[in-house]
Amino acid sequence: MSTHADRLAALRTQLKSDNLDGFVVPLTDEHMSEYVGSYAQRLAWLTGFDGSAGSAAVLPEEAAIFIDGRYTIQVRDQVDGDLFSYQPVPETSVAKWLQGTAPEGGRIGYDPWLHTKAWVKQATKALEGKAELVPVERNPIDAVWVGRPEPSKARLEPYSQNLAGRSSESKRGEIADWLKSEKADASVIAALDSIAWTLNIRGKDVTHTPVALAFLIVHADASADLFVDGDKVHDELRNFLGDDVRIHERSDFEDFLKGNFEGKLVAVDPNLSVAAIEMALEAGGARVLSRRDPAVLPKAIKNEAEIQGHRDAQARDGAVISKFLKWLEAEAPKGEQDELSVAAKLLELREATGELKDISFDTISGAGHNGALPHYRVNEKSNHKLEMNSIYLVDSGGQYLDGTTDITRTVIVGEPTDEMKDRFTRVLKGHIAIATARFPEGITGGRLDSFARQYLWQVGLDYGHGTGHGVGAFLAVHEGPQRISPPGGAYAGADEPLKAGMILSNEPGYYKEGEYGIRIENLVLVVEVEGAAPESDKKLLGFENLTFAPIERRLIDVDLLTPEERRWVDDYHAEVLGKIGPQLEGEELEWLQAACAPL
Repeated sequence: MSTHADRLAALRTQLKSDNLDGFVVPLTDEHMSEYVGSYAQRLAWLTGFDGSAGSAAVLPEEAAIFIDGRYTIQVRDQVDGDLFSYQPVPETSVAKWLQGTAPEGGRIGYDPWLHTKAWVKQATKALEGKAELVPVERNPIDAVWVGRPEPSKARLEPYSQNLAGRSSESKRGEIADWLKSEKADASVIAALDSIAWTLNIRGKDVTHTPVALAFLIVHADASADLFVDGDKVHDELRNFLGDDVRIHERSDFEDFLKGNFEGKLVAVDPNLSVAAIEMALEAGGARVLSRRDPAVLPKAIKNEAEIQGHRDAQARDGAVISKFLKWLEAEAPKGEQDELSVAAKLLELREATGELKDISFDTISGAGHNGALPHYRVNEKSNHKLEMNSIYLVDSGGQYLDGTTDITRTVIVGEPTDEMKDRFTRVLKGHIAIATARFPEGITGGRLDSFARQYLWQVGLDYGHGTGHGVGAFLAVHEGPQRISPPGGAYAGADEPLKAGMILSNEPGYYKEGEYGIRIENLVLVVEVEGAAPESDKKLLGFENLTFAPIERRLIDVDLLTPEERRWVDDYHAEVLGKIGPQLEGEELEWLQAACAPL
């Protein structure tokens, strides 16, 4: 097997033959996806870094990898510092680094199928007078990647309208009405979960996310053109989609854009579509209208069928978590369990439901100091034993036909220190503050974020991630547009108004580097609640808890809780017992009753 030094050398040789002096390597695919198929893992192949966000730039004599604060430790563990310098984001960026490092008059290549037009404009401006940014026809990494996996050939599957809650015809009709209001002729939809939602289809092309590699164009007459590998299509799918959805080979997409929209106005999402899409439309004489993907907001606002599906999936998953926590409480003190074995047990319990289609992301199984890495991913090298008098954090989820789950629980093995209890209780108070929040319609997640942080702030502490992200309905575990997170910066979506029907995570945390991590995560549904003042012209919104599993009582400092907060914990645990108890029996039920006893 080639080393990363060999791969970097091979890429540099290829760049020279392509008449390029550099190349930019992002971690994404042709759909600007957060999670990508193995065929698109170019950054990991080149560098060894397997985090979920990052990029690299390669020049003849220098190379750099760009990561944010979540991956400061991981990148040093996985990427050879003699090959790539470590560059912190947002302190710097690929464009800034190239501006200072690229050779004078150099030609810096980029793949227009892996970058947005906005990135291209920004990088072009940064390199102005220094170097030229050049779109490549073939990605040079693909030319030297021996044994590169093929894109998945998994079949596309219809998704039941009983679970989807709406027909594809009604969704396409809504998009068509929007297009008419914009006086546009068509909308290009490139985001894989938006395509899956719009057509009521699911796939197996991206690990842990049930989507298929495809592009979609929806027209103002509500018909659509779907571009997908023909091997994925079958008669059942054709009949399900109907005559108004025309199916083409995925490889014909670019030529279709160039040849069918001359003089027409075509809507393209500038954040979810790659530069190559706009370049192809403009080459064919189309006018491009920059607008948000019309499926994004209706997908985020769940209908009654999707909400009920989520409730059913969460109840099933909550029983799994309760069984797991009971097993963990008995087994962890024996000193034989490690992060990998514990994650394997949790997967075994989920699979035993007979309903699991996949996990919804790689399980974060962090014992002791590894738990202090919010996005930690265990492997054979990093695998750590669960030790006595230490904290264990597990963030996991399942993909079920009726819903996508995401839950974090933090437990103590042995006895906690007073500091552990203090920090856990402050995180719990923040979790309760979000769970009990009431706010007028129109309030954004960014304005709620500080509710969760205030009790850590009181003692000068904080955490370096958002408090909540949107979640799909048997779709992506990270779904926009809404977030509960600090406004601005890296947290796109913090300025999105929350609306009834949106599902988000509620996951404040605290991380003491080198020692332990704490996070408490439930999923919540935005709902309309009673109590708006008579003179108010806005609905009053709040959250309904969707996730039900015990919270670690041994880590709670009851004296730090107000009477109202204690009542919340007791009421929550009573609800856990009511929803999960009927699914358990014997010792597991007895354990749950004790875990849910009033404080």
